[in-house]
Amino acid sequence: MTFDEIQSQALSEWEALQHSEKIRILVGTATCGRAAGAMDTLEAIHRELSRRGIDAIVTQVGCIGLCYAEPLVDIIKPGRPRICYSGVTPEIVSQLIEDCIINDNPRPDLALGTIGEDGIDGIPRLFELPMLRPQVRVALRNCGHIDPEDIKQYIACDGYGGLAKALEMSPEQVIEEVKKSGLRGRGGAGFPTGRKWEFCRRAPGKEKYLICNADEGDPGAFMDRSLLEGDPHAVLEGMLIGAYAIGTSHGYIYCRAEYPLAIERLQIALKQMEEYGLLGDNILDSGFGFQIEIKEGAGAFVCGEETALMMSIEGKRGMPRSRPPFPAISGLWGKPTNINNVETWGNVSAILQRGGEWYSSFGTETSKGTKTFALAGKVVRTGLIEVPMGISLGEVIYEIGGGIVNGKPFKSVLTGGPSGGCLPASLLDLPVDYESLTQAGSIMGSGGMVVVDEDTCMVDLAKYFLSFTQNESCGKCVPCRVGTRQMLNILERITRGEGKPGDIERLERLAQVVKSGSLCGLGQTAPNPVLTTIRYFRDEYETHINEKRCPALACTELISYYILPDKCQGCGICLRECPVEAISGGKRMVHIIDQSKCIKCGTCLDVCPDRFSAVVKVSGEELAVPSEPIPVTAPKAKGNAGVSDKPSID
Repeated sequence: MTFDEIQSQALSEWEALQHSEKIRILVGTATCGRAAGAMDTLEAIHRELSRRGIDAIVTQVGCIGLCYAEPLVDIIKPGRPRICYSGVTPEIVSQLIEDCIINDNPRPDLALGTIGEDGIDGIPRLFELPMLRPQVRVALRNCGHIDPEDIKQYIACDGYGGLAKALEMSPEQVIEEVKKSGLRGRGGAGFPTGRKWEFCRRAPGKEKYLICNADEGDPGAFMDRSLLEGDPHAVLEGMLIGAYAIGTSHGYIYCRAEYPLAIERLQIALKQMEEYGLLGDNILDSGFGFQIEIKEGAGAFVCGEETALMMSIEGKRGMPRSRPPFPAISGLWGKPTNINNVETWGNVSAILQRGGEWYSSFGTETSKGTKTFALAGKVVRTGLIEVPMGISLGEVIYEIGGGIVNGKPFKSVLTGGPSGGCLPASLLDLPVDYESLTQAGSIMGSGGMVVVDEDTCMVDLAKYFLSFTQNESCGKCVPCRVGTRQMLNILERITRGEGKPGDIERLERLAQVVKSGSLCGLGQTAPNPVLTTIRYFRDEYETHINEKRCPALACTELISYYILPDKCQGCGICLRECPVEAISGGKRMVHIIDQSKCIKCGTCLDVCPDRFSAVVKVSGEELAVPSEPIPVTAPKAKGNAGVSDKPSID
């Protein structure tokens, strides 16, 4: 079957599906949806449809990016717009089906938005919502819209059209088109993709390899996982185009085993490609052949570094190699090898279909196209986004993300994962592109964005991320293995209240040694969170060291909990809930906390009734409170709410 015939058949089935007389229900069942209970919702939908005798088409789709609103369920009635509903738990499935499907009540109160040309009164258009309106979707173009396990739906949405076009061009022409697009590696380094392909193609030797790096290990990052789960064929098609351009017949997808759903959908996709003649020998009768093998990684963060990744594929311990020679000359098994990450491959097909100039029309002069980001942390609307390069940090956090949870002040955003930098509120106007982030002391990385508010201690945050990279260091080179450990020791001392004058300068000197002397990108970027927090939040370091105080009240060993005698009502709630029995006091007696027993868990603060607010958390000071329980002198709260009439535990 020719590609035109395959495409014609897929389009015919897609059109029939779009104009089906049956109700269609789409359920987002990517990992984010499943974590929110989407599989229980899916089961409830099947159960309710069966109970009511409704013949509907139920389809599982990937993540559309609105992770904060999961579980997401879309309902499409014949001749009506597609309506997206958020927070659909099993408990409301029955009512939703009865109202929306049976009684033709679209339930605007539950609807998030409509998708399609026609709208519905009282329901906004989904892609006009603040989180979606500024986005431009290239890599994520199909996520949330097609069944990721059905190759025909992908083909019907122009899938493999980029490959078909590439096979009509020479490999050199394909590379030139990618170079024209300005696409740079989306895995973090940002090296021009077309040039990388060109180096590998020109490298001597007939045997070459191509690799997709899906070893996404940054805390708070889920871009690659979501793309593989929601549209695996976009990545696989990009690999086929790259393989044709480079001149290789064998490729690997290196995916961490912690992504079981992504691996499962890749396996399904590869099998379907073989059935349609899109994988194997003589693809689409072009004479070009290519095979793809999945290699599951064990979750070592360092294997995201390309030379360590290749060592792992070879069956060796994942440790970086010295460069040069670079992989394009001597990579996997000493052969010329090209490595790009998931998102990079996901852009390639669209570039071939619509042209390099089209793609380069987005972004900035030096950072072309779009970039996906995983928006996480203390932001109202968490999720997966894709925006043009050059958008400001403020637009991402406030317009797309909706600002900070509970309206608290924004403090910092970490870009680039544990090897990135913490940028302050003064840089909210900073454009998000490779050069601007680098100048600010951070990196683009693979695309994680972790937002924090005033309750986060920046010294503690730097310690957390340095602890991660220190644990993940392979230990091969001394600057990374020993230097990060020494830096971490200093940070641990500072957060314990044992900081010394000169510690900040010691951290800066060690950081420069680690950056300049480490073998691979893990060590070279590991000090970034420390350097940027010192650069932008130096006062917090000085307060920890000089005053033995944590302004954010986050460093456990620098905080204390007290019960205020003028507010305590002797209700006994904190006493009963304290896990280590550090609180004493009887009924209508002011309770006290034994500081020698207190483990700083904060339970007493959490359970104290708001109308009393008798428990406080402080840092760097001792409050004058009774040493023994005394009778309550404060008047009872109105209605005596929260005060138990039962005898206390004492």
